[in-house]
Formats: sequence, C-alpha cells, structure tokens
Amino acid sequence: MRFLDEFKAFIARGNVVDLAVGVVIGAAFGKIVSALVDGLVMPVIAMATGGVRVDQWKVVLKPAVLDAAGKVATPEVALKYGAVLQATLDFLIIAFVIFLVLRAYNRLRRPSEDAPAAPPEDVLLLREIRDALKAKPVTSP
Repeated sequence: MRFLDEFKAFIARGNVVDLAVGVVIGAAFGKIVSALVDGLVMPVIAMATGGVRVDQWKVVLKPAVLDAAGKVATPEVALKYGAVLQATLDFLIIAFVIFLVLRAYNRLRRPSEDAPAAPPEDVLLLREIRDALKAKPVTSP
C-alpha cells in the first residue's frame, strides 16, 4: 500500500498537474497550428509551385512496379522530404507564437520603467538622521 501512497503524493504535486495541463493544451494548440498551416499556408505555397502540395514533395529512389493487372506489385521507395518541411514549418510557427506569448508575459511581469526605484534602506536612514539633525536646535556652550 505504501507504493500507492507515494504515487498519489507524486500525482497530487502541483508541478505534475501543471505539466499535464501544459501537455494537453500544447497538443490542442499543435492541432490548431497544423490546421492553419494545412488550410491556409500550404495551399498558397502549392499554388506558387504549380499545384503540388508541399507534403507530397519527394525524391523517388525506386519507382513502384505494377503487375499485369495494374496493381502495385512492389511499392515505390522514396525520400519524402516534403513532410519534413511541413513539420518544420509547423514547429517554427508554434515556436514563434510561444515566443510572442512569453515575451508579452515577461513585459507584464517587469516593473514599470516610469516609476522610480525606491532608494536603498541605508539612504533612507541617512536622510532621517540628516533631517533629525536639522530639526534639533543648535545650542552654544
């Protein structure tokens, strides 16, 4: 039973739950970006390249062999570099959006540059001593 108690304590930690939430949100965000790239960006690139979709770009090393009935006897062997390019584009878009979100978050956390920084405590104490000495009447012996 001790093993289950340790596992329950591990799962109940805040950072594990936060990580799980981050993974789920990241997966959903990845689907959104993939839809954006597949639906908007890649069709424009396909139009510019003559109608060939980027994810279908490949170098055929060995073409498919058809039998007498026209069915594929041996499939083609190809390097499908277009799929890698599309995945790279998806990654770059996700990384750029995360960069923008973190940049905005860090700017919100940074203290305002308009507000002057509070003077250090030793400066405040020295000012109090100065003011106290000024307020004290000077008496001559």
